[in-house]
Amino acid sequence: MRAYNGIERPDFTPEQISELKTDEVFVFGSNLEGMHGGGAAYYAFKHFGAMMGCGVGLRGQSYAIPTMQGGVETIEPYVSSFIAFAREHPEHFFYVTRIGCGIAGFRDKEIAPLFSEAVALENVCLPESFVKVLK
Repeated sequence: MRAYNGIERPDFTPEQISELKTDEVFVFGSNLEGMHGGGAAYYAFKHFGAMMGCGVGLRGQSYAIPTMQGGVETIEPYVSSFIAFAREHPEHFFYVTRIGCGIAGFRDKEIAPLFSEAVALENVCLPESFVKVLK
């Protein structure tokens, strides 16, 4: 466990997140059209404020990163934008799910390197499988 803003947080993003504290954000893989029909995207839509038609960025307590538009190289700019956003918003604590590793069909070893700069951010929590790849 680690503390951020005086609250105990896990070292890694939990596999199941059923509720969030007011400062926490669920980071999920989406498609550019914002059609959140399955997986973590649907969960974000049903529970954490993701909006249909919005496939990029913060909505409610969710942050969408597009993963369905091509190869890893097409995901990288969106991950970079997310990391910059997290740096600029220390008032939020971000739980990054295994974006791209479900419906989009990528593997952890392909996606995790995109988050290498996020490891140093105290307000970003990554999946354990990503951290293992990065070490």
